[in-house]
Amino acid sequence: MAVEIKIINQSSNPLPGYATTGASGMDVRAHLEAPVTLKSLERALIPTGIFMEIPEGYEVQVRPRSGLAIKQGLTCLNTPGTIDADYRGEVKVILINLSNEEQVIQHGDRVAQLVVQKVEQAEWIEAASLSETVRAAGGFGHTGKQ
Repeated sequence: MAVEIKIINQSSNPLPGYATTGASGMDVRAHLEAPVTLKSLERALIPTGIFMEIPEGYEVQVRPRSGLAIKQGLTCLNTPGTIDADYRGEVKVILINLSNEEQVIQHGDRVAQLVVQKVEQAEWIEAASLSETVRAAGGFGHTGKQ
């Protein structure tokens, strides 16, 4: 069953949409008055013209588009970005150019994808100790390379 989300589109672009029936992410487009040029390692906040009312118990994640990353070296920072249910501002995408060449973002370019996720809030329970596991405190790389 689809989650209903109220949306306002102040751009001339189509609403975010799924490219295929099996897609989990909806492409969202840049809403620009003029092209944005990103030099190598430069980042910019790209507006979309989209405003949403996400139902309580859900979030919308902003994720990179794989084609943009491999072909142009453009990806999203703060990935996945979280749009909380109580946020009502414009959805904006933080893009960074990881290529060695300037990249130009045009109005209407697909710059990210939006994924709707169910979320739960946690309640902390302070404790004096935690249960034991095989892993214990083993962290970053503790299981080796192979």
